[in-house]
Amino acid sequence: MRPAFLALVLALVALASTPAHAALSLCNRTSYILYAATSAIQSPGSDTRGWTRIAPGECEIARKEQLTAESYLVHARSSIAHSGPSRVWGGAYPVCVKDANFTIRQSVTQLTCSAEDSFALPFASLNNRGKSVWTMNFDEQPVMSLSEAQLAGVKRLLVDNGYKIARIDGKPDKATGAALVDFRKRIRLDPNAGNAALFSALEQQAQTRIAPAGYTVCNESRDSLLVALGRKEAGPKSSPGKSSYVSVSHGWWTVEPASCAKTVTTALKTDIVYLLAQKKNGGTLVGGTEKFCVTSAAFEIRGSQDCAGRALTEAGFAATPTKGLAGYVARIGPAGLKR
Repeated sequence: MRPAFLALVLALVALASTPAHAALSLCNRTSYILYAATSAIQSPGSDTRGWTRIAPGECEIARKEQLTAESYLVHARSSIAHSGPSRVWGGAYPVCVKDANFTIRQSVTQLTCSAEDSFALPFASLNNRGKSVWTMNFDEQPVMSLSEAQLAGVKRLLVDNGYKIARIDGKPDKATGAALVDFRKRIRLDPNAGNAALFSALEQQAQTRIAPAGYTVCNESRDSLLVALGRKEAGPKSSPGKSSYVSVSHGWWTVEPASCAKTVTTALKTDIVYLLAQKKNGGTLVGGTEKFCVTSAAFEIRGSQDCAGRALTEAGFAATPTKGLAGYVARIGPAGLKR
C-alpha cells in the first residue's frame, strides 16, 4: 500500500519565458521541494519519466522533445525531507512509476505494473492546448510568485531543520535571516554558495532529522543497490505465555545513487527491521548475522529454515533498531550502513 497524500492545487499556465530548448518546463511556486514525473500517451503505448527535482521558486525541464503526443499526464510529490504528511499534486489517472529515477514504456491497455519495483500513482491530465511548447506551474494556496515561493521554501526547510519560524510565507523577516546565518555556519556552507547549494544542503540535513512513517532506504553510495528486508512476525503461542516467531523476508527494491525508496509505507510495529543491500554489479554493502532466505528474483518468503533445501539462498541481514519508532530511514554510504 502506498502512503496517503494530501492533494493540493495544480495550476497549468503558458508562460512567455519558456526556454527555446525546452518543450515542457515545470515551475514550482510552492514552499516544498517537489519531485515530478510526466507521461506521454501515444496509442498504443505510453512513455513515463521521473523524477525531475524542482526546488521552490525554480523551473526545470521535464521534456525536451516537442509535445506532439495525443495527451500528457503529470504527478508531483513533496520531498521526504519535509516534516508532516507528504503532499501530492496529481489526479485520477493511475500510472506506473518507480521510487528511483526511471523511464517506463508500456501499453496503455496494460492493467498492471509489470516493470521491476514499479507501482501506480495518480496522475493529472495536462492540457497543453495543442501547443508543442508548454510551461506548467505547481501552486499551493495562497498562490505565490516564484520569488515568494523561494523564500517560503527556505522557511519551510529551516523549520524541518529544527528552527523556529513563525510563519511560512514569501515575506522576509529577521528570524529567517538569523536562522540562515546559523545554518550556514553550522554545516560550514561556503558563504558564496548559491540557492541551488543552499536548498540541497537544507534538504539533506532535514532528511537526517526526519523519519517518515514506515521504512525508507536512502542510497548515499555511488552504486545502484538491490535492497531486501527481513522481519520476525509473531506466530501462534508455543506454550502458555510464550509466543513463537515466523521469519519473513522480502525484496528486491532497486535504490539508485542519491535516491530513496520507501520499502514499508505504514507505521512500524516491530523492534527490529533487518536489512540487506547488495550492489547491482556484485558484492554485499550491508549485511549481518541474522539469516533469512532470499532468491535472485522478486520474493516474499516465510520461514528462514533450510533455505538450500527449499531451493533458496541464505543471506545475512543487518539489524536496524526501530523499537518505539513509527518511521525509520536507513542511510547507506560507500562504507555501508550509516549509524
